[in-house]
Amino acid sequence: MTSFDLLWEKAITIMGSEIKVYVVNASHNTTVWLTWLIYLYALFQDMRHFSVGRVWILTAQWVFAKEPMNKAFDIQHFDGALSFAIQSNDILGFAPFLQSLDSNTPAGDGFLRVFWEQAFNCSFSDSFESEENIAPCTGQEKLESLPGTLFEMSMVSQIYSIYNAIYATAFALHKMHTSKSKRSGKNGRGIWNQPNIQSWQTHPFLRSLLFNNSAGDTVFFNENRELATGFDIINWVTFPNQTFIKVKIGRMDPQAAPGKEFSINEEPITWHRMFNKVLPRAVCNDHCHPGSSRKSKEGQPFCCYDCIPCADGKISDRNDMDDCFTCSEDQFPNKKQDECLPKRINFLSFSDTWGMILASLALSFSLLTALVLVIFIKNRNTPIVKANNRDLTYSLLFSLLVCFLCSLIFIGWPQTLLCCLRQTFFGVVFSVAVSCILAKTITVVVAFTATKPGSKMRKWVGKRLANSIVFFCSLIQACICTVWLGTTPPFQDTDTNSLTEEIIVECNEGSYVKFYCVLGYLGYLALVSFTVAFLARKLPDSFNEAKFITFSMLVFCSVWLSFVPSYLSTKGKYVVAVEVFSILASSAGLLACIFFPKCYIIVLRPDLNSKEQLIGRK
Repeated sequence: MTSFDLLWEKAITIMGSEIKVYVVNASHNTTVWLTWLIYLYALFQDMRHFSVGRVWILTAQWVFAKEPMNKAFDIQHFDGALSFAIQSNDILGFAPFLQSLDSNTPAGDGFLRVFWEQAFNCSFSDSFESEENIAPCTGQEKLESLPGTLFEMSMVSQIYSIYNAIYATAFALHKMHTSKSKRSGKNGRGIWNQPNIQSWQTHPFLRSLLFNNSAGDTVFFNENRELATGFDIINWVTFPNQTFIKVKIGRMDPQAAPGKEFSINEEPITWHRMFNKVLPRAVCNDHCHPGSSRKSKEGQPFCCYDCIPCADGKISDRNDMDDCFTCSEDQFPNKKQDECLPKRINFLSFSDTWGMILASLALSFSLLTALVLVIFIKNRNTPIVKANNRDLTYSLLFSLLVCFLCSLIFIGWPQTLLCCLRQTFFGVVFSVAVSCILAKTITVVVAFTATKPGSKMRKWVGKRLANSIVFFCSLIQACICTVWLGTTPPFQDTDTNSLTEEIIVECNEGSYVKFYCVLGYLGYLALVSFTVAFLARKLPDSFNEAKFITFSMLVFCSVWLSFVPSYLSTKGKYVVAVEVFSILASSAGLLACIFFPKCYIIVLRPDLNSKEQLIGRK
């Protein structure tokens, strides 16, 4: 296939394709033939008024000046084209020089006369190719009257490069002449005697060349022996009368600071009129907007892709991103998944609704427990208070008071010291309370067993047994807590993964095995107390608390059995709220089931609070 056939195929492809953007990198002759073939294709297809409607991105070799045979081609096919041009500048006196040229200007090779005939479509009388139907050249024609496609009055980049090349050669020859004169001097007539100068002899002088041309630009060669210059980015705006203007919209400057080598201003760009002032699109589909990423279509060009929404937890914040990315640990994606937002801090504070409710309940139950304790102390000599070990009653009420108050240290910012005190203090205090209940229950059983004739349990009757039970049962829990604090103590921690939009500030228990050991030991004491109380529930009512203790331990066990699944299924501040609620509910159950019936008799039915009444009850 010949070069002509290849160009013809390319012209057909351009005219028939839906592609809107073409990048052309070709020599001048190739581009001339390509534009001519595009015009011929449109002519043969009766598309003379058809607009190609493409965005052309052209290299510096492309020239919009028409060849004489190509005058019929519509320059507006290239309206809005973008091209690179070697950096140029206006040379002082160049425009007046062009304006002064006419057909009578001397030209050694006759080029000017030939150009004059072709450009103005006229013929000189002495021309060998004179035709009858062509008007004669008058010599008064002006170059500035020609359209820009045939002749540009400004200093184009190619001419500017030639201008600099000529001056560079002249400066190199001058330096060579100066260097030769210093070494060998001049002849008698002052003429440099160097008849045969080879081009390679100028190379050392060109390498060190540095001068300012008449346009004020500095000309020199860089370390790669290349002319240190940049490229202007030009937007071509064409008009129906075959004229055009060139708008400089940016530049490429390899000598610029890093990051500023390429600059472009989109505002002044004029696109082809077929785009209706809408930015042309050079891809098969619309942009993938933030919140999605690109996925290539199999078997399609690289510019064709599908837009895939970002996966949960990921975002994209720019158009046409190849992949979504994850926000940092302290941020989370918004609903559109195009921005990362800061996470909120999550902990149970006193200003929180649940915090205020639980703190109010804790203080209310504490006051109520203190009131019951005051009532019992004030009526300490009555039979109902003296029954079943008065000191154990005081100890139980005091431990319940502390249980209610200790729930307050679970609310608020989780500091390391408070984290260490929370579970251990709660575990020891609750162990004292449950141990008191166990001691009261065992005291009831021992007391009634000792009343039987010949019983050996009489030696166990008294305060020593009750105090021993409370002490040793509480000591075991204290030892578990001590080992816990000494090996893997709780500490303040943050959890950024459990909740999408919040950072949980919590107490890390250090060792969940030891935490569940504390709860398990409490459950064991409660189960033993419930079993003993249940077995002693049928003892005479006059001196028996076993029924009340049975109900209280049933409530206690029910609360903490419900606590474990609730604790494991909740997150954030609600984990703490569940534990505080369990402490308050179980403590309130003990207070209500054991002491409210006695308070009813002491306060509202004092007539029943006598030895005779207690002995007479069944």
